[in-house]
Amino acid sequence: MIRISNIRYPLGKPESELEGFVKNRYKLREITSFEIAKKSVDARKKTDVHYVYSVDISCADEARLICVYKNISAYEREEYVFPRGGGIKGPVVIAGFGPAGMMCALTLAQNGYRVIVLERGKNVEERQKDVDEFINNRRLNVNSNVQFGEGGAGTFSDGKLTTGIKDRRVRRVLEEFYRHGAPKEILYLAKPHIGTDNLCGMVKNIREDIIKLGGEVRFLSALTDIETEGDRVKAVIVNGTERIETEKVVLATGHSARDTLEMLCSKGIKMEAKTFSVGVRIEHRQSRINRAQYGDAAGLLPPADYKLNAVSRDGRGVYTFCMCPGGEVIASASEERCIVTNGMSRYARGGENANSALLVNIYPSDLDPNDVLAGVELQREIENRGFCAGGKDYTAVCETVGHLYGGKNETDIVPTYRPAVKFGKIADVLPEYVVTAIKDALPELDRRLNGFADPEALMTAPETRSSSPVRIVRSKDTLESVSIRGLYPCGEGAGYAGGITSAAVDGIRTAEAVVK
Repeated sequence: MIRISNIRYPLGKPESELEGFVKNRYKLREITSFEIAKKSVDARKKTDVHYVYSVDISCADEARLICVYKNISAYEREEYVFPRGGGIKGPVVIAGFGPAGMMCALTLAQNGYRVIVLERGKNVEERQKDVDEFINNRRLNVNSNVQFGEGGAGTFSDGKLTTGIKDRRVRRVLEEFYRHGAPKEILYLAKPHIGTDNLCGMVKNIREDIIKLGGEVRFLSALTDIETEGDRVKAVIVNGTERIETEKVVLATGHSARDTLEMLCSKGIKMEAKTFSVGVRIEHRQSRINRAQYGDAAGLLPPADYKLNAVSRDGRGVYTFCMCPGGEVIASASEERCIVTNGMSRYARGGENANSALLVNIYPSDLDPNDVLAGVELQREIENRGFCAGGKDYTAVCETVGHLYGGKNETDIVPTYRPAVKFGKIADVLPEYVVTAIKDALPELDRRLNGFADPEALMTAPETRSSSPVRIVRSKDTLESVSIRGLYPCGEGAGYAGGITSAAVDGIRTAEAVVK
């Protein structure tokens, strides 16, 4: 097999004609196998926007092509192989059924290990009803919401699978997601996404597969305590009453399981403060983002995205995160009397607005050095200020960029956050240094993406759950907690991932560590 890279392909030409295009371009007699390896958009020159493909093919001319063309090389895909391990006494208990917990459980079950998954929330079908009830009627279920339930926080998102990590397990994650219902194009798009409508079906299929393989997935089952014997795990307590004996516990509880962090802290399990971020969800018209990114070619391409960063005058990092083309800002609280925002898109990305988190770094030096959970308390304080500023009924505060600089708090852009928004000042919700950093950064972000600082752009506050403010310290070699053997901190909530794909990869790595 060979890989042909950097194939320029015109916009508007059907992808179904790509194989013939390649055959003609390289004067091939016959192609016996053909697979798209990568697809991206090159929009660096607005007058010459085009697709760029890489393809893997088999043909009779491979040796000639490799010698003649610099963009063609021999290629052999590395297959993932799960390491051989020994027997494990009792089940592996996995707390949390987000991307990390799902892939950890699925990988272990596929290799003959018994798993019991504990998920404090509900299955995805019932969870959707609870999310709708909160959005439509302001009734929050603290155990079943955008943060908690089957699939984790990523289930109600854009389902973005882009990641900066280079790991052979990334391909395995994408293949398993595709096998369980995600669109095939996630295997080759440079910026793949699933969409929340596809995610709901995909996570259900993964659950059913785990059960077919002999695993258990228990909903409304929160990990409330861990029993130890000496320096090792002995059992877990579920919902304060049920006891399950186990030697292996995977902590994949996500970034919002604050009571779990408090329990771990009380038991003396080593944790450390880490950098995290807070800010707002910023909304623009999707058509304006398309025009800024693609120029006259905007009508020939899917909705555009962006990824931006800047530095404030006091040296704080300010950046966009989890950009949702054609999406909506979604109410994401998991505690009463708190406002939390996040972004969500369906697969088609067909909404009128684009949104992303606009975040400011919070460093450990900003917090009480004697309280490892000080970042959690800052998040909670901001979320409660948002609740109070909005009128104490889960209405969120919204402000235009123009108003932030002294102009009008008026816009033709329709805010997508529900239950409702109230126009006001994000300074009533966020710390002063965060608001200052946003004001400092917006002009630079606008230089990088024309129209980003549009005076009519909307900012809805607060966004606080982009990542965990703590890291549960684990061994680099065994991935076990440095405090308790047999306890495996895993994924985003433990401080070892930053998105769906990296969390899923960490779940697989943890599965490997468990059996080793």
